[in-house]
Amino acid sequence: MILLILSAVFFITLYVYTTRTFDYWKKRGVKHDRPIPFFGTNKENFLMKKSITQMAADAYWKYPTEKIVGFYRCSRPELVIRDPVIAKRILVTDFAYFYPRGINPHKTVIEPLMRSLFFADGDLWKLLRQRMTPAFTSGKLKAMFPLIVERAVRLQSRVYDSIFRKKQIDARDLMARYTTDFIGACGFGLDADSLNDEDSAFRKLGAKIFDVKLKDFIVVILKMMFPETFKHLRFLSRMDKELIALVDEIQKQRNYQPSGRQDFIDLLLETQKKGVMIGESIEKVKLDGKPEIVQIHMDSELFAAQVFVFFAAGFETSSSATSFTLLQLAYHPEVQKKVQQNIDTVLSKYNNLLCYDAVKEMNYLECAFREGMRMFPSLGQLVRRSARKYTIPEVNVTIDEDVGIIIPLQAMQNDPQYFENPEEFRPERFLPENIEEKNRYVYLPFGVGPRACIGERLGLMQSLAGLAAVLMKFTVEPTPNTVRRPKVEPKSGIVQSIQGGIPLYFRERIEKY
Repeated sequence: MILLILSAVFFITLYVYTTRTFDYWKKRGVKHDRPIPFFGTNKENFLMKKSITQMAADAYWKYPTEKIVGFYRCSRPELVIRDPVIAKRILVTDFAYFYPRGINPHKTVIEPLMRSLFFADGDLWKLLRQRMTPAFTSGKLKAMFPLIVERAVRLQSRVYDSIFRKKQIDARDLMARYTTDFIGACGFGLDADSLNDEDSAFRKLGAKIFDVKLKDFIVVILKMMFPETFKHLRFLSRMDKELIALVDEIQKQRNYQPSGRQDFIDLLLETQKKGVMIGESIEKVKLDGKPEIVQIHMDSELFAAQVFVFFAAGFETSSSATSFTLLQLAYHPEVQKKVQQNIDTVLSKYNNLLCYDAVKEMNYLECAFREGMRMFPSLGQLVRRSARKYTIPEVNVTIDEDVGIIIPLQAMQNDPQYFENPEEFRPERFLPENIEEKNRYVYLPFGVGPRACIGERLGLMQSLAGLAAVLMKFTVEPTPNTVRRPKVEPKSGIVQSIQGGIPLYFRERIEKY
């Protein structure tokens, strides 16, 4: 009897706790779906039926006349932004109110690998960004480019080998191996060679990062529902020791000094040599209103966290974007021909060799890639969290500190009010004369503002070089197994991925344009 009473008290307490905020958006007059105890309005994501990007897109399309839509992730109120003007406020104009991404469920207890530039918030983010920005200059990128070219040549060799064996090729796996080799060389100074080694340990590590198991999903949900109770649970525990040990070993091999390879480890070693990171706080102010001075030392864990995000961000985003672009080109041979003409014309000026300057001139190839990212952005949404109370002028709605913000890129970039016939693959949209100012805060595959992707140019060059390497030698075509509109992996997290592979035929090009 006592056990029954205690169980009843427990579940009643749990019910009250998880529903305590469910009147938040109703009080503010913001339209939203009816939340469910424990789940909020995020049930299908928690049951692994839809990705977080799909959930945000559903909210976007369900309320077509609203500028903002309420959402609940468990009991946490979040806001889906449907208006580009409000998106601009959050990402740029009033950034001081929305500098946190809010991905870490707990503000102070943070997993070692979550202390990277992408995941970090507040002063840690600001000092890291300040210190690391010089590492991504055009000069640094150009110096790193020969490492990209070496991997692009190997990419061609793998395709030739598959053609010789008369096999269809999974473009998703092919481009993932290319980006893995690129990251191994440019990030770790290692020759991963996953393009030739089917059992490459480095390739397995990349796949492991994005292979979300049920246990991992449960950890995320528990940390989200009860951040204080489960703050010490680790989502990335399956790889943090392994990655930290790898980074430590690489540093030791270089005697903790830049080696001259111009890879990401060298760039981090250079930032580390500059000493303690010092700057004005974005979070704390003195009694006179001036920001406090804060300082952070880049220890081995913080160092490894930056390498981890370089690996994770470069691996999944570039491989999904490039393979999706190849899929579109396979179904649009007339566009593919124009891309190949652009590549051929440019390469004829550079002895038919890929180089930094040649890829920079491949304008129509870049348009095709940007159109692929419009249709299927790797980051299907941008997320922020309010740092303090804020009133949104356009709707006169006041939100409190710690309210989550979702900008649903997948939906916005495929909305016909911004892009005519959005289901059509049309690279011409991104020719300079066709770019519309109204879409400046709609098309945001790399983000915008102070928290825009620091590696945008590197990611773009890596992806364009890979696509150019393929299309200068081969033509891609659909196979009987190719799905024209592949499904999104419902377990996708921040980076959305395609379910299954993208099988394509790669035909050796005979004609040149």
